[in-house]
Amino acid sequence: MGVSGELYVGGAGLARGYLNRAELTAERFIANPFAPKGSAERLYRTGDMVRWREDGQLEYLGRNDFQVKVRGYRIELGEIESALQSQEGIAEALVLAQDTAAGKQLVAYYRAEQSVSADVLRQRLSERLPEYMVPAYWMALEGFPLTANGKVDRKALPPVEAQAGDYEAPQGETEQALAQLWQQLLGVEQISRNANFFMLGGHSLLVTKLKFSIRENFGIDVLLSRLLQTAELKRQASLIDELLVLSQNKCLASEAEEVEEMSW
Repeated sequence: MGVSGELYVGGAGLARGYLNRAELTAERFIANPFAPKGSAERLYRTGDMVRWREDGQLEYLGRNDFQVKVRGYRIELGEIESALQSQEGIAEALVLAQDTAAGKQLVAYYRAEQSVSADVLRQRLSERLPEYMVPAYWMALEGFPLTANGKVDRKALPPVEAQAGDYEAPQGETEQALAQLWQQLLGVEQISRNANFFMLGGHSLLVTKLKFSIRENFGIDVLLSRLLQTAELKRQASLIDELLVLSQNKCLASEAEEVEEMSW
């Protein structure tokens, strides 16, 4: 219950195979492992990914042709597309895995019937799907390219680049130093102070690397949860400044205690 799997079809109404395509017939029409021994019954591999719901209904998740592997996780793109299309205001949605400077990343293309931001969509999907299934890049389209058969042409979808939004140069030493760390981790040449780490292709593994980079460059430890909550560059820089002040105050307090002990 609830686990995704491939849908097989059988029964008296099943076709005998593909006309004049013996190899494809042998691949798609297999012996029914649940039939009595010696039976000639067959099952047809549909290629559709589904799962049983608690109400007994089968929920369609997508095609197994679109299964990808990202950061070690096997992902059904159709499951993400289904979750995205269920969002209010979304008319169409497609998800692809593309190679970027930060490695293979999930890219979401969508056509909206009403104004909805990528940040809002990302937050909604984060509440339904695990982090590794939430797309890093988002692109709103007025329409999807179609093939001669009227199907969506996935190969014709425009390549997506790192989305930095309106550029505003980092301000102050902390923001500038942090921007350089982001550039190294994300492979993005220009980082705006308003940029969002995840909208530039960041993910949980890169956040962990960022934590260690901050420790090495600033000399402070930042909780992963705090980094996840402050995804914008300027907010992370502000957090680092606060922690630096706290760290400095602790050192001064410790030195004051030592001086007081020596005076006694």
